[in-house]
Amino acid sequence: MSNVNLSAFGGVGWQFFDNNGAPLAGGLIYTYEAGTTTPKETYTTSAGTIAHPNPIVLNSAGRVPGGEIWLLPSSYKFILQTSAAVLIATYDNVTSGAGINTITNFTGDGTTVSFNLGNAINENNTNVYINGVYQQKNTYSLSGSNLVFSTAPPTTSSIEVSYT
Repeated sequence: MSNVNLSAFGGVGWQFFDNNGAPLAGGLIYTYEAGTTTPKETYTTSAGTIAHPNPIVLNSAGRVPGGEIWLLPSSYKFILQTSAAVLIATYDNVTSGAGINTITNFTGDGTTVSFNLGNAINENNTNVYINGVYQQKNTYSLSGSNLVFSTAPPTTSSIEVSYT
């Protein structure tokens, strides 16, 4: 299970440019803990299992390879540079958006019906998917921080819970 949030900095499909307005081909995005020079991981997808390299090297169009930056629920510092390591900008204390759009992933085993989200969540603020198929709210309930299905999700099924 991973709790990651879409980044407000370079989230989905962003394109970065140099100071002359040209796409930042080969540009570098360094990611750190807010206010420090301690490297901090970012992730390629909402699963939060595959880390981006640090720095993230932008493609020829000035975009993040794979198109997304996902963050742990905390604050980050981003440093944007050209491919020649010339500083373009520093963005500090960028929050991960925790509580704005948190995605948690589980894998079904055919018998488990209760999955812990780590926080008490309002059912009205959830979207649940099993193998990419939206689950109607009458197929699950929330009890404290636990998501409880009326029927156990199938073995090896991918369960994605999006909530605010």
